[in-house]
Amino acid sequence: MTSVVSSAAGLSSGRRTAAFVVICFVELLVVLDNTVVNVALPDISEELRAGFTGLQWVVDAYILTFCGLLLAFGNITDRIGRKRMLLIGVVGLAATSVIGAVADSLPQLITSRALMGVFAAAALPATLAVIIDIFREPARRAVAIGTWASVAGIAIAIGPVSGGYIVEHFSWHAVFWLNVPVALIAVVGIVTAVPESRAPETGPLDVQGVALSFAGITLMVYSLIEAPTHGWLSAHTLGGAAVAAVLLVLFVLRQLRTATPILDVRLFRLPPFAMPALAISVAYFSMFGYVFLTTQYFQGVRGYTALEFGVATIPFALALAVSAPLATALAQRIGTMPVVVTGLILVSIGMVLAGQVDVDSSYVGLLLPTMVVLAVGIAVIQGPATESIMSAVPVSEAGAGSAVNDTTRELGGTLGVAVLGSITASYYNAAVRPVVAEIPVTVISDRDREYVDSSFLSVTALQEYDLPSILVPARDALVLTMKEAAMDGARVASHVAAAAVAVCAVVVAVGLPRSHRTTGVLRTDEAEEA
Repeated sequence: MTSVVSSAAGLSSGRRTAAFVVICFVELLVVLDNTVVNVALPDISEELRAGFTGLQWVVDAYILTFCGLLLAFGNITDRIGRKRMLLIGVVGLAATSVIGAVADSLPQLITSRALMGVFAAAALPATLAVIIDIFREPARRAVAIGTWASVAGIAIAIGPVSGGYIVEHFSWHAVFWLNVPVALIAVVGIVTAVPESRAPETGPLDVQGVALSFAGITLMVYSLIEAPTHGWLSAHTLGGAAVAAVLLVLFVLRQLRTATPILDVRLFRLPPFAMPALAISVAYFSMFGYVFLTTQYFQGVRGYTALEFGVATIPFALALAVSAPLATALAQRIGTMPVVVTGLILVSIGMVLAGQVDVDSSYVGLLLPTMVVLAVGIAVIQGPATESIMSAVPVSEAGAGSAVNDTTRELGGTLGVAVLGSITASYYNAAVRPVVAEIPVTVISDRDREYVDSSFLSVTALQEYDLPSILVPARDALVLTMKEAAMDGARVASHVAAAAVAVCAVVVAVGLPRSHRTTGVLRTDEAEEA
């Protein structure tokens, strides 16, 4: 039995390179959708009167469906073909982006983001699966995976800068139109350059497993996103999390019994698979939370325009993009564990530094070092961890393995936005609501009172109020209270993330063998059976 049915064997070097460029371009599109919206949050907040929870849903609706469907689509990708799934995902992303582009209400925008997440889940696992198919030699595979990981950094750079330019010169609606021409270019590249590949024998699709994984992951993420609204210890939150846990346990039991699982859960018994997955999840918990908070800091506290914010975060993206390929190659020389643990330590230090930021912090003295340390830490983790995960799965299950890598990353990111965002919101609300209640309607209208209560980004609208000079001091005092309250919450949230990453570093250092290196050939079905 062959390990995979593929048309990549006869590819020339030029065609292989072209296919790889197209794959990275598709990944860029998917990650761009995750980052470009952040820079538009202030405008969305002001136009649609979206508070903390509303903005979290704009970010997390995409991630919610993305996380819920990754495992299922990863398995389906191996069955129907990676090239075919790439086309489905990219075309679907373009179509659903149009819904967001014409949105004039928060529910419509959130619906668009959720649908975009569905098609992103179809496309992303196929990108890494194609890379595994066309690069079988370990050294080239490591470089390719490292480069694939660094594309996230490029997207982080392009997202805020391009999004900032578009928002500044057009509107936040145009951010979604950006996906359409990018997707059209990707479709042409997929059709002309990417070879088809799939698993040779798959058996029937585990429909029950698909349903259980989607329901369990989606309900868990939903419960965490809504926890700040209903309370972390409320029946709504604890009940939802409990039901989600039961569904996920049933999913695991189902995967252990069925002959054709969508995910071989026994892989989590292997430290080279489980430990890197944990590291990626916790690292992205910090990064997504940091990006969500720093967007509001730069544009709310510092008053940066969308474009200025994008330019300010370029060092973060460049540090991530440069470090990922180097870290992957280094891991093959000295071992995966020391590299990944070093990355976790850097992320923890970066979040500690983030906790020192205040209203008037120096960009060069503190903000820039924070971004660079955090970005290098993420990059040092992501490349080697992804390489380790993919080396632990058979070639025929590359789509499913990629889905695990992506699920842990996005699930961690969702938790980061939910947990760190809710910590900040709790501090903000506790400090600001009593002050707002005493402000007369001559300073802040009843229409905007709830907006100020629920969203720190309302500070931008307040500062633009045209008030009589006698009322300006009251407005300025409220603005200062809002900024200080948001910074207090962000400081605590950053320290919570730093502690979580530090604990993860200890767990990975103990759980992942020091001698582990991904220098061998990829597993095949025959090797697995042997």
